[in-house]
Amino acid sequence: MIARLFQQPFAAVMQAILVVLLIASFALITQQYSKTLYRIGFILLVASTFVQIVFGNLPPEADFKRSMKLVGLVFGIVIVVFGLGILLAPYLVNLGRR
Repeated sequence: MIARLFQQPFAAVMQAILVVLLIASFALITQQYSKTLYRIGFILLVASTFVQIVFGNLPPEADFKRSMKLVGLVFGIVIVVFGLGILLAPYLVNLGRR
């Protein structure tokens, strides 16, 4: 089964891996026995969510080279949007105070 998975295009394999990581991170967050495991799960959830945003917008048939180009483009867009949000937030708050 694992051999069949890696015969798939790169983007499809990454999407499957990210789904498994998201499930594992939820399991780590919901456990109540170790704060360290909770922290690891939280970091894993944040990281895998950002990567899933990118790979969720790629065509599943994309090969490694095309995937990396699109990943760079989408991460660039995400960084710009978050950056603009951070830069504009104080200005927008001040507009609401007037």
